Amino acid sequence: MKTRKPSFKLPRLLILGCGDVGMRLLPLLCQRYRVFAVTSQPERRAELRAAGAVPIVADLDQPATLRRLAGLARRIVHLAPPQTEGHRDRRTRRLAAVLPAAQLVYISTTGVYGDCGGALFDETRPVAPRNARALRRVDAEQVLRAWARRRGGRVSILRVPGIYAADRLPLKRLRDGTPALLAEQDVYTNHVHADDLAQIVVRALQHGQPGRVYHAVDDSCMKMGEYFDAVADVFGLPRPPRLARAALTAAVSPALLSFMSESRRLSNKRLKTELGVRLGYTDVTEGLQAARASAV
Repeated sequence: MKTRKPSFKLPRLLILGCGDVGMRLLPLLCQRYRVFAVTSQPERRAELRAAGAVPIVADLDQPATLRRLAGLARRIVHLAPPQTEGHRDRRTRRLAAVLPAAQLVYISTTGVYGDCGGALFDETRPVAPRNARALRRVDAEQVLRAWARRRGGRVSILRVPGIYAADRLPLKRLRDGTPALLAEQDVYTNHVHADDLAQIVVRALQHGQPGRVYHAVDDSCMKMGEYFDAVADVFGLPRPPRLARAALTAAVSPALLSFMSESRRLSNKRLKTELGVRLGYTDVTEGLQAARASAV
């Protein structure tokens, strides 16, 4: 019978931003690494310990608290989002100032491409961010690339679309009757199940190439309204009403409208061929059926 190494003899790994995806990662990582999980909430320490991690209380908005991260681990998963305003990711800039040379996987967003008119493309497409949220992510990617060159580190970037799971579905939106776009004006969106994203992060740690970008998306080819219709059908809710874009502008928030103004389809060939990822949920239909089964 194989004996597990004592945790202090395992290689160290640091998770920055241990929220939902980070918690899904812990069972996959704690057998291989001694995992340190950063949280800004002291009350979460017991939860993180119970999941197998060593909690580290630090606040990415408080530079003095980040000093304890220097030299802590040579493998890093950066899941922390930027702050909610500005065009630069000040949190990642603070991290880059203290982190040593390491192998780092960064979770970015497919929003860095802006509106692509529904085009299908791979990771060679230039970024073209259209809003402050995407500009902050582009800034973080650039900062981490510069950090890797300067410190001799390695960074792999996962560009992630809308994450869904049984507890991450637009059920409230459907119950509230929030409208979607008319089919002829609708935009293509991309998806990944949260459990698949956790698996993708592990594969990126094992096989990600330095400076390489990977689209962390499933095989779905759906427009946004089709996604809402699919969720509604599986959970027995009314499909959302459809409005023309001009009418929708007055019916939804500017933040939601921005998501409904960018259309793109992302190839995941590199994800499968280079990282060897085998998706548990190849498309949204599979994931929704599993979510429904778990709710019964």
